[in-house]
This record gives sequence, C-alpha cells and structure tokens, in this order.
Amino acid sequence: MISEKISNIPLILAPAGNRAGFLAALAAGAEAVYCGLKQLSARMEAKNFTLQELAALAELARSKGTRVFVTVNTVIKPEELDLAGRLLDDLNRWVHPEALIIQDLAVIELARQTGFTGELHLSTLANVGIKAALPLVNRIKGVSRVVLPRELNVDEIRTLADACPEGLGLEVFVHGALCYGVSGRCYWSSFLGGKSGLRGRCVQPCRRLYRQGNQEQRFFSCQDLSLDVLVKVLLSMPAIKGWKIEGRKKGPHYVYYTVRAYKLLRDHPGDGQAKKEALELLQWALGRNGTHYGFLSQRPSNPIRTGEQTASGLLLGKLNWKGDTPFFILKQQLLTGDVIRVGYEDEAWHRTQRINRSLESGSRFFLPSLASNKSRPEAPVFLIDRREPEMMEKILVLEGEMKSGEMKEFSSSGFKTRPSRPSPPAKVIRDQKVFRLSPKQKPGREEIGLWLAEESVQAGLSLTNIWWWLSPVIWPADEARTESLIAKVLKKGFSRFVLNAPWQMGFFQNPKTVTLWAGPFCNLSNGLAIQQIKTLGFQGAMVSPELGEADFLSLARQSPLPLGMVLSGNFPLCISRILSERLKTDQPFQSPRGETAWAVQEEGNYWIYPNWKLDWSAFRRELERAGYVRFVHLIERVPRSVEWKERPGTWNWNIGLP
Repeated sequence: MISEKISNIPLILAPAGNRAGFLAALAAGAEAVYCGLKQLSARMEAKNFTLQELAALAELARSKGTRVFVTVNTVIKPEELDLAGRLLDDLNRWVHPEALIIQDLAVIELARQTGFTGELHLSTLANVGIKAALPLVNRIKGVSRVVLPRELNVDEIRTLADACPEGLGLEVFVHGALCYGVSGRCYWSSFLGGKSGLRGRCVQPCRRLYRQGNQEQRFFSCQDLSLDVLVKVLLSMPAIKGWKIEGRKKGPHYVYYTVRAYKLLRDHPGDGQAKKEALELLQWALGRNGTHYGFLSQRPSNPIRTGEQTASGLLLGKLNWKGDTPFFILKQQLLTGDVIRVGYEDEAWHRTQRINRSLESGSRFFLPSLASNKSRPEAPVFLIDRREPEMMEKILVLEGEMKSGEMKEFSSSGFKTRPSRPSPPAKVIRDQKVFRLSPKQKPGREEIGLWLAEESVQAGLSLTNIWWWLSPVIWPADEARTESLIAKVLKKGFSRFVLNAPWQMGFFQNPKTVTLWAGPFCNLSNGLAIQQIKTLGFQGAMVSPELGEADFLSLARQSPLPLGMVLSGNFPLCISRILSERLKTDQPFQSPRGETAWAVQEEGNYWIYPNWKLDWSAFRRELERAGYVRFVHLIERVPRSVEWKERPGTWNWNIGLP
C-alpha cells in the first residue's frame, strides 16, 4: 500500500521492445508501457511491433488499467512526412495510445492533423533541460510532458520541478543504460558509418575499446543508471509524473524485475525490508553494473570505470580450459531457457547460447563450439536473459487473455499531410565563420559567429557583424551565466543569435527585437518541423547536418523559412557532460579501426572531435540553386598533437540517411 505521506505518485513507465517484454511489464504491474512500431522509433534495433500486434496488446493493457505510450521519436526526413502522417493516423484509429513520445517537432502538427487527442511527451532526445524552456514548451498545444536528460542531478531536477508551470509534467529516468553523449547531441555512429542514433540505429561506438598512448581502454563505455533507493527524494516533487525505466532492447526478465523493484521503492519508501527486496531484484535484472551517476550533486559518480566490466548481463565466471575444450564454473544456478553470452557485445567473436537444461551453482559447463578460439583464453561469461517460471506463467496467462479477444481487420490509412506553403528563399547568400575566440585573437571584418562564452564575449564586444552562437547543451547550473552573457551582448547593441535548441528561445523576452536562427544542433530535417519553430519566432534555420543529398534538396522546397547549413569545418562526434579520468583532453585517441579523435572541455561539457573536417564545398552551387542562403564554416582550435587527416568529409551526402 502506498504511504499516505507521499504527495506525488509517479507512474512506473516500463520499456517493451517485443511482445514478451510488453506482457512482462503487465505481469509486473507497470502503470504505463512505452514501445515503438517498426518504423520511426529511436530504438530500431529492438524488434518493436506491427500495428496489429500493438493494437491487441494495447487493448489488453487498458483492461488491466495500464496506459500505453508509443514512441515516434526519430528525426523525420522530408519525404517521410506522409509516412509519419499515415502512421499516426493508423495509431489513432487502431491503437488509441494515451501518449506519443516525440523528438521531431513535425509530429506536433501531424498529430493535430490526424485528430490525435492523447498527450504529447517531448523525448529526452529533444534536450529540454533548463527552466527557461518550460514556459515556452507549455505554450505548445498538446505537449504535456518533458522527459528530462539523464545527466541532471537532484538539485537541478528540483529546480526544474519547482519552475514547472501548471499543465506540464516532468519525467525522470531512474534505471537503464546510459549513453556517453547527451541525448540528441551524439552524431558518432552517424558520422563514422551513417547509422544515426537520432534515427534509432546507433551502433554504439562508445562501447568499443580505444587507444590513447600506451593505454587501451573502454574510455566511453558507461555503467547503467540505477537510482534505486535514491528515488525516494523524487516523491517530494509533484511535477515529476513518471519514473522511466530504459530498456526496449532488453528481455522480459529485465522488465519484470526492474518494474517490481521500483514499485516497491515507490510504494514503501520507509520500509527497510522492501528496500532490501528491491535491491535484490535489481541485482537479478541482468543489466550492467549500476551507478547513481551525478544524481547526488555532492557525491557524483563517474559512470565510466575502465577497471570494471560494463557489459550487460550478470557475470557468471570466466573461461577455463580442459585440454582443447573451454568451460566455466557456474557462480549461479542456470535454468532451462536461460541465455548466456561469452565475451563482450562489441567483440566480433562473441557467442550467445541458450541453456537446454538446469544446472546447479558450482557445475562445470563446457563450450566445445569455442574450442577453435583460443585468442580469449579467459573470456568472461554473462547471463543475459532468463525465463523464470513464475514470470513465464504470468505471461502465458496474459497471452491467453489476449488471444481470446477478437482480432481486428486492419486497412491502411489514406492520410496525406497538409504542409504549409513555404516562403520564397531570401536572395542574399552569406558565409559565416564560427570561432571560439580567446582575448588575443583578432578575426577579420567578415561576418563571423562566436560561441557565447566568457572569453568570446570579452574578445568580441569591440567587433561588429557578429552572430552569437549558444551552446547545444546548457545545464541548469549554467543558465544564469548564459542569461547574463546574453544581457551583456544585447546591452552592447548586438541582436543576432544562433540557438542550438528551439527551447533556448526562452532566454529572449521579446524575440521580435532580435534576429534568431535555429542552429544545426536543433536537428531540423523537414518542413513541418521548421514551420513549428517559425511559430516560436525563428527567422531562419540551419538544417540537420546528418541528411543526405536528396534530403537537403527536398527540404529546401518544403521550408517556410530561409535555410542555412554547415558547409565545412569541425563538427563534433558528440557532446558529453563526463570524461573518463584516464582519458586526457587535447590528446589524440584511436578507434579499433584507426580513426583518430580528441576531447576538449568547453564550459561544462566535453566535445569529441574527429581529426578530419566536414566539407561539402564541392556541392555549394547545387545547394545555392536549391535555395540555401547561408553557409557556415566551423573553425575550432586543433591541438598540436593531433595529426590532421585528409578525408572526403561528406558525411551522409552520398549514402543518404537510413
């Protein structure tokens, strides 16, 4: 029974990447389940659901009092607007989700056009993490919840919760995998191979081994977030409406155990026995080792611990050898149906195997299939999935209830989007060089951009023709300083700014007195999203640099605002709030494939740069003919120790954005 002293009862929001995971969430008593379809989901590596399957599951969930949230949280390309509209129309007709979790602002207009009456939740990929953003978000019709960044500490969460306007709620991740890069600000997978994390196709380059000097470490591989007993403090914040568990790629066992654990921690916050039971459940959830990360501002914990394993699963032991046959001695009992993995996920030779009979702790388990691979003689062995009898029995009962219902006949939607008529592009074409200035630097008189920082403001106040660029990631601790710097440059008569999150518009009380462009980190990729930022007061937009040639050209025909793009320069692989204590800044490191990069600290963030530049200069004429009117060249300080490499630097121009 939930204590009467609790002023706020947040929903436990469970992940479901497949049918078994969905049913496990119901079996564990989750009040809400979030899941995605096989298109336009930010976890495309999960199995996800067909429309028919999700409709049946959603109907079962509602009969149990469980809400269903559907993720439509990817960047949407120009030609996908009709696809997204039909998908939303079908969801509205057949699934009736209580909420959509969104990243791309186009979905706001598409949801309106389809008559969707449920809630719209801004995904953590939308990167809303400052209190100045909340009143602005609250004015967007239909948006009722913001999923906060995982990087926030409890004091920052409280600051946002206290500032949260009526009608808007917040959601906090309490458990699950941590990305190294800030959500919505990681292009690593896309830049190196076209698999965009913003499209749900990340290949997790941060989990790999990297070399710096004579060290070879997993410098960017994070442990799992696990707030466990610390979640008690969130109960005192009425604006927190949901506790979110990450894990749509995880098995049903993980879902079942984590949901049960956090229900215990929420419903019995002062009960020592309940706390002990919850911690035991989390130990058996088969995730990575847990960390409180930066939740405790006075005792932050770096989630990158290169001396510890960060692979998913429960460590069972290490390989031994009897002659030419490898085996391991079980530290835990294995049940029939369990799945084990030998080695780490990023090692090409790793193996998974399902167990066909129960084995007691202390038993030897032989793996003759690995006899030919002696390159990893002491490879670790992990338990990564379990089909516990109690859980499976509950899932089978729920499956029986779902099958007993009448299956509906589905017809495809004929919905067509109604995009706004674009404005004609401006005639003048300009170039802008964007610097990080030190007081000693003296740029020329050309149109330049400066990152809004103390040293740049000090050096740039005597200049003219400046565009001030706001950081792609601003934390609550930096909000007052950012407001002060904006006020300082406004007082000096500057009036042109590039904002790298739409919500940074909240810093400007009277947007009509200044010129505001959306920057490349806003990840704008279609005309309806640009129409949405136009209603917020933007006068132009730098489009997403992840797009391919056809997308760039098509977007120019859709846009209601003048367009610009990053034409060349140093674009980061990702931006993070953390760095391994063993990785040195301003020093090169290498990937397993020989790619070189370096880390640099700028204000409260770490930027990771590759040692080659983005360069679309060869396509400039084509882009000008399409209607692009502003081209940006990002110029960063490159450490002397970094050896520059000549590469084409065309990103996804030729291959397109999958």
